[in-house]
Amino acid sequence: MKRVRVNAGKIGLVFKNGDYQKVITQGTYWLYLNQNVITYDLTKEFYASVAIEILLKDVTLATMLEVVDVNDNELVLMYENNNFKKVFTAGRYLFWKGFVDRKFIRVDISKIEITEQIDTALYNNYEVAKYIRLFEVSAFEKAILLVNDEYVKTLTGGTYRFWKNDTTIKIARADMRQLQLEIAGQELLTKDKANIRINFYTQYKVVDIEKALLGNKDFEKQLYILMQLALRTYVGGYTLDDLLEKKENIATAVFEEVSKKTNQLGVKVLNCGIRDVILTGDMKEIMNQVLIAQKKAQANVISRREETASTRSLLNTAKLMEDNEMLYKLKEMEYVEKIADKIGEITVSGNGNMVKQLKEIFAVNK
Repeated sequence: MKRVRVNAGKIGLVFKNGDYQKVITQGTYWLYLNQNVITYDLTKEFYASVAIEILLKDVTLATMLEVVDVNDNELVLMYENNNFKKVFTAGRYLFWKGFVDRKFIRVDISKIEITEQIDTALYNNYEVAKYIRLFEVSAFEKAILLVNDEYVKTLTGGTYRFWKNDTTIKIARADMRQLQLEIAGQELLTKDKANIRINFYTQYKVVDIEKALLGNKDFEKQLYILMQLALRTYVGGYTLDDLLEKKENIATAVFEEVSKKTNQLGVKVLNCGIRDVILTGDMKEIMNQVLIAQKKAQANVISRREETASTRSLLNTAKLMEDNEMLYKLKEMEYVEKIADKIGEITVSGNGNMVKQLKEIFAVNK
């Protein structure tokens, strides 16, 4: 015989020649030499050294154990004293009853929605997070949810979690803010065959995400093509001069034309405009020459206008001097003043005809 003691918080299983005999609790026991005892901690999960089905035939032992069977496509979350401890996948798990307060939450992961009452703080715990698919939709976005490539619903801004399984889950996002599309460096021919490049912009918003993402492929590219074709059509109907003068009219026409067709794309065009009209190398040189010629012509007109005004002024002055002797004398003094600035000494004789004498002096000097 041999003496065996089972301490508090322990359980003993008695085996005889390897076969299970009975369960013993806290206390001192005498066993035969061919018997042995395996002790277990009541706070720990129970791992059997023999087939569990054999042990559970003992009614006494069966009542002391809590058996947790986890099926395929299930998870079980275990809590000890209201604190999360572990996640169990498919299989059988045994725990001692009574010593530790345990709670088990069974989860069906064959579905995608998380409907179980699980503390959201656990979503960031790796033990749980590895079984969850996470999707985030920004506050300025909307998204469509596709399950096995079939549309399910539209998601607004927020964080979405689904159980990870064989079901395919996808989301497609769209920015719901006001957006801008640029058509940069578009080469076009005007009605008079002038080659130009235009930078064009349009501002738009997605108003129907289902149409934009489900009814169309690459709706942004399609909008770009619509703008491009409309712009090409209207620019081709204007000469270069008309185009430069009526840029706003073209932008309005393109806006109205494109707005008729964007409903099928799920977007709404808000504004259009021509940012720049860029002339190519040869055309730029020609336009510079035209501009120079125009400016020269304007300068010539101004010059002729000034000459005409000057001549008219002289004629009016002459008429006044002819009728007024005082004005004639003043003119004589003006001549003397101008001559005095250029000649050191002048001698004038006689009592009259000073202007004539001064003219003769200059004629001789020349």
